[in-house]
Parts: sequence; structure tokens; C-alpha cells
Amino acid sequence: MALALSTPAVLWLAPLALLPLIVRLHAPQPYPSLAWLGGDPLSTALEVGLRLAGALAILALLLGIGGLHLAGQTTRQIGNGAHIVLVIDRSSSMDDSFAGSRPTAEQASKSAEARRFLRSFVSNGEHDMFGVAIFSTAPLQALPLTSHREAVLAAVDAIDRPGLSETDIARGIAMALSMHDDDPSAASRAIVLVSDGAGVIDRRVQEKLRAAFRKRPINLYWVFLRTANTRGIFEPPGAGERDVPQVAPERHLHRFFESLKIPYRAFEAERPDSIGDAVAEIARLERHPIAYVERTPAKNLSRLAYAIAALALALLVAARLAEVRITAERVP
Repeated sequence: MALALSTPAVLWLAPLALLPLIVRLHAPQPYPSLAWLGGDPLSTALEVGLRLAGALAILALLLGIGGLHLAGQTTRQIGNGAHIVLVIDRSSSMDDSFAGSRPTAEQASKSAEARRFLRSFVSNGEHDMFGVAIFSTAPLQALPLTSHREAVLAAVDAIDRPGLSETDIARGIAMALSMHDDDPSAASRAIVLVSDGAGVIDRRVQEKLRAAFRKRPINLYWVFLRTANTRGIFEPPGAGERDVPQVAPERHLHRFFESLKIPYRAFEAERPDSIGDAVAEIARLERHPIAYVERTPAKNLSRLAYAIAALALALLVAARLAEVRITAERVP
């Protein structure tokens, strides 16, 4: 780490530190000739020490006034992680419990349970970068990709708010892709979709999403929060039922994701603990070598400079108080 000054202009006064090395330290006193005496190493050492203390006091005061500090720095490190965009459903159905009813004291809403496990997912991703997008009738970028954990946790906390009626997953996925477009790094990328339903995606929109996924390598995960007594994403249609998106939109969204020819995995969560199992598996899968920047904050050294100046000045004051003035006596 490098030393730096907040006000470098004080260095113009640095030559003042040479004054104690040049000027006389003590007032002259009359002495008889001591030329016949040998050298006095102790006196010489005290003389040099006091002069250096004076120079040090001036220099330390200037550095304190100038705001001496250790400059912050950034270092590139290699860890394990990925750049992950969380795409979270905020439709009104997420405000219900897994039983499909209003939350009770025994069972929280799906959004509250998702928030609980996503907070743990974010907190444990030491070197991951996270972005957050939420969607219902329209998508909203809650937070771009960042390594600031507190900001990500605050964005995740915001999902536990009353939702709207619609579920436009296609626009939510499109926003997540655009968030990755803004990230120039070579890190492993992933999109984690957390939703309890799906809508019908127009074929033209499907082709746009397909083309967008072909632009970059991105892993896709879907944590499907399945409400009790509803069709799962892996279930084929029953006898006599039409296998069309209008009848089983979740199943057909799953099939669309599979057709993208990208690394994709779906998790079906029928209870709160299943969300935890899903995000734990995603965290395990997204452990890739990743370069990250570690920032070391600046450290203020002004107090240390003032303390050194005070000690040097105290030494000079003590030496001054210890002086004994000799007066010559007249011989009758």
C-alpha cells in the first residue's frame, strides 16, 4: 500500500524541517577554553538527537496537516462463483401459501419462503455477483449485477410485497438477459427464475428469446413453486386433455426452456424446504473459477503523524527544561 497526502501542497513547506539542522539550538554561554579536553561522544549524540527530533517534529506536523494516509488499492483475486441474475415472480399468486390459500401463522406465503432461502443463497455466495429483476404485469430491474451483499439482500427483501395479477415471464427473462449484456466480464453466467406459474409466450417472442440466448453462454435454472393440487411441469397431460400452452402453460414453458439447447435445469418445489434444496443445488453447480476485485480501504495516518510530532516536541521541551545556565563569577 502506498503513502499519500490529501493536501500534497504542504510538501512545499518541507524544507522547514532542515532548520533544526542548521540553526543554533541553545543560547550561547560564556565558557573558559576547553580546547585541552578530549571529545565528548555523549554530548555530540545529544546534540544530533535533539536536532533530528526538531526536524522530525516539523515534518510530522506537516504530514498531519496534509492528511497523511495509506491509499486504498484493489487487487485481483481468483475465487469460485458466478454472475447470477435472480428473476423473481411477483404476481398475486405468490402472496398465497403452498396450499393455495392465504398465509397463516403455520404457513407463510410463497414469496416470503422464497425470500428466506434466497437471502441464504446470496449471503453464502462469497464471490458471486447478483442482479435482481422482478416481474408480474411488467418487469422491473430492482438491482443490476453487483457484489454489494447488503444491496442485493435489500432487493431480495423487496419481493415480499403485494403483487399484481399477471405473470409475464418472457419479459422478465428478456430483462435478465439484457442485464448480462451490460456485464463485460468472462465469468460464468446464470439466470435463476423463481415463479409459481407461467403464461403463454408468443412464438415471435420465443424466437427473440432463442436468439438472445444464442449470443452468450448462460445457464438457466427454474425453481417452480408448485401450489398444491396443481399440475406439475413434468406431468404429461391426462387422457383426453389437449397438450397445448393454454391448458398447461408451465409444462410448455419447461419444454421451451429445454429446446433452447443451453444448460438448463428445473426444480419443482412443493414445500418450503424444497426451495432450500433447489438453491443449494444451484449454488453447488455454479462454483466456477471467477476473477474478482478485492478493495482495501484507505487508512488515515494523520493521528499517527501528530503523535510522533508530539513525542518529538516533548523531547525538545524536556531538554529545554533540563538546561542549566552557567554564570561566570567575578574573581576579586
